[in-house]
Amino acid sequence: MEHFEGQIGRTLADSTPWWPTPAHPGPDAPNIIVILIDDLGFSHFNCFGSELETPTIDSLASGGLRYSNFHVTPLCSPTRAALLTGRNHHTVGMRGLSNWSSGFPSMRGQVSKHAATMGEVLREGGYSTFAVGKWHLVSMENASSAGPFDQWPLQRGFDRYYGFLDGETDQFAPDLIYDNHRVNPPRSVDDGYHLSEDLVDHAIEFIHDTHSVRPDRPFFTYLAFGAMHAPHQAPASYLAKHRGRYDEGWDVARERWFARQRAMGLVPESTELAPPNPGVEPWASLSDNQKKLASRLQEAFAAFLEHTDAQIGRLVADLEKLDVLDNTMILLMSDNGASQEGGPFGILHEMKYFNFVLESPDEAVQRLDEIGGPSSHSNYPWGWAQAGNTPFKWYKQNTHEGGVHVPLIVHWPKGISEGGAIRREFAYVTDIAPTVFEAAGVNLPSTLHGVAQIPLAGFSLLDTFTNDVPSVHSTQYFEMMGHRALYHEGWKAVTRHQPSTPFDDDVWELYHVALDPSECHDLAGSEPEKLRELVDRWWHEAEQYGVLPLDDRGLELFGARFRENSPHPPSRHYTYFPPVSPIPPQAAAALGGRSWNLEARVDRQLNDEGVIMAYGTENSGLSFFVQKNRLVFDYNIFNDHHVLEATTELPAGPCVLGVRFRRAKNDADVTLLVDGAEVGSMHVPFLMRILASSGMSVGFDHGSPVSLRYRGTFDFEGRLDRVDIQLVSLDGVDEQATTAREGMARQ
Repeated sequence: MEHFEGQIGRTLADSTPWWPTPAHPGPDAPNIIVILIDDLGFSHFNCFGSELETPTIDSLASGGLRYSNFHVTPLCSPTRAALLTGRNHHTVGMRGLSNWSSGFPSMRGQVSKHAATMGEVLREGGYSTFAVGKWHLVSMENASSAGPFDQWPLQRGFDRYYGFLDGETDQFAPDLIYDNHRVNPPRSVDDGYHLSEDLVDHAIEFIHDTHSVRPDRPFFTYLAFGAMHAPHQAPASYLAKHRGRYDEGWDVARERWFARQRAMGLVPESTELAPPNPGVEPWASLSDNQKKLASRLQEAFAAFLEHTDAQIGRLVADLEKLDVLDNTMILLMSDNGASQEGGPFGILHEMKYFNFVLESPDEAVQRLDEIGGPSSHSNYPWGWAQAGNTPFKWYKQNTHEGGVHVPLIVHWPKGISEGGAIRREFAYVTDIAPTVFEAAGVNLPSTLHGVAQIPLAGFSLLDTFTNDVPSVHSTQYFEMMGHRALYHEGWKAVTRHQPSTPFDDDVWELYHVALDPSECHDLAGSEPEKLRELVDRWWHEAEQYGVLPLDDRGLELFGARFRENSPHPPSRHYTYFPPVSPIPPQAAAALGGRSWNLEARVDRQLNDEGVIMAYGTENSGLSFFVQKNRLVFDYNIFNDHHVLEATTELPAGPCVLGVRFRRAKNDADVTLLVDGAEVGSMHVPFLMRILASSGMSVGFDHGSPVSLRYRGTFDFEGRLDRVDIQLVSLDGVDEQATTAREGMARQ
């Protein structure tokens, strides 16, 4: 029965009304905006050392605080889980990517209900809550329009959501979710569309909606850009501005950026520039084509970052216009260090890399002008990634400083007393939620909606907003796919694990990071007792926070999606009934690297045409469609189109249209069928194990068109009753390994 504190008599005359008081944090509670940038290294912001252009971010730093000793996990989903909950990522079930589920509590691919998010806690406390951008905290087999939806943003504490659920998306043709349903981008790339602009448009819209009607309620906005994750894509005007700026190479850039960091006081005077990582060659030793490719890839990254900064500028300007900037706490950070996934030379087309096609710089330079645009899926080489991590060693995925040491900027005019100051105390991503809760005057309840809550693991940084005080976060473990580390009171033990190597054979290094933050001087030999102390403490922390069992699997866990209670039936037979929303890769029939049959039951008039099934983007994938009364199959191998057109025209009326796709070894044969009769065949010279980073659409082509033979979505004009797909097992095909490679392409 509803709680009521009034008096109910027989009539209104002898009754007393009562209205419950809505939750509210108080009139002085700040608005809160957490801005998360993807795959951005410690030095990438201009105000953290680089010469890249980030004027808005620099302005926030000059009016706020820079945290120069802030740390995160080495990967995106785990950092997001720790950020939003204030607990360690293993504790809440996010050891690695949300695409994985290991069968152990540390890796469920979703955040435990026993760890409420900032959205859930702040909403209970009276805030309006919005999430915009990358989520990547739902098991991706549950990211289709079939759900379940219990781990989508609206079910984890956010009143409104606009963004994408997977680890990456095309910036010009994204896979978008609005609240709980898929939507198309509001414009095309030809009309000037870019995802970062769209995300900020919606963040502004959500803020305006609440501030216009309920200005009495503070708001919490979680804005997680797809930038700076691959693909590095930016408007042409931004790309043009950066032409030639990085031709001096990464060695000169690192030295110069490091000098700027020292001049700014971002690193201790004793800091040295870490030596080049293995595989990073001196710039002077590269061929002309290697230099051209690497420079152009860095230009795309820099243009992408500058464009992102401009969108943050639009948001900040809007807060000023609403006269709420003074009491809005903005926290801006990266989710991990710079990415190593571009390899030694960089990648023009990431799908080639994941299909084990090593595109040489000599080949890639023939398409330099595509880099950064809609026809590329690029990532920069190791040399530029290490420059982004200046002065540290290693990268994203690793527990050395290059993977976990990132910038944090806090801007809050009403709450910060020393604008432009630097805070050098150790801090960790789990400290953000306690800071937000204390600033908002909202406490984490012991139970939420009847579910007992895990205590916070982090510590509030609020005291550091007005005082330069010592860190209270004295100890922190790190772990990612077997890479391990422990920070304790200025010391750090760390090991870089090699897959399949016994964990007892890992070699631990020891650094006094208070004096040697770039991990240049390994003291393991001279300080064995200190090393033993830290390693023993790592095991203690691992047991306390649910890290165990140690598990170095990564790619293999993509194949684990084929299990009971999943979208993938044991028969590997899939039936789709249009209209059906686009299906993300981890929930769709897995066609890469396999043999399969497709049958579509249609009823059409003469000249009805359109897509029956498409999978992928304009950069790679396949499309099966009807055009000019002919059945057509386009196998798009990284913009090399192999097109099969039926030898006969289709009849009007009901019929069954089919594709028989048969894998050989590294090639395949394709046959088109109408009512079971063969109407054309072709040989495909290369079999794509990984089709694309986007998924399947039935009855239309979602996103950028796979085939050059049509534009737009090319919806099927007849009646499409159903599409049946049967995966065909062949001897010698490792289904789990194939699925693993397919999944990694989206990370």
